[in-house]
Amino acid sequence: MSLITSLDISASGLTAQRSRVELTSANLANAQTTRTEEGGPYRRKDVVFQTHGFDKSLEDAMQGSVEGVEVSDVVNDETPFDRRYEPGHPDADADGYVLYPNVNVMGEMMDLVSAARSYEENLSAANIAKSLIMRTLELGK
Repeated sequence: MSLITSLDISASGLTAQRSRVELTSANLANAQTTRTEEGGPYRRKDVVFQTHGFDKSLEDAMQGSVEGVEVSDVVNDETPFDRRYEPGHPDADADGYVLYPNVNVMGEMMDLVSAARSYEENLSAANIAKSLIMRTLELGK
């Protein structure tokens, strides 16, 4: 695998984790949204990652595939909404219950920390590859 390919792999991880952070932030921002344009409360969303192949040299192809990651889909979490008794709420049904989003704030914070750590790890790998490239260029002087 070339050093440039390793940068591509790290960049794909950075992009994927950025998408995860953005979606987690949207989930947190809408944790109390009881009314959306589609009707009903906000439904939690999650990203689906899949491997992403890169152009390979003959040597890389013989050793195995060289793959990064990409966001393949954004899916709705189908867990039930949180039903709370609030008869004075404008979105309450005839029985006085309001449906709140299926967003668990603590779970979203854990996802956010996990995505941030993955982002940092990809950034570290990219910096190592960059350092190796620079050292290789210095050898040619």
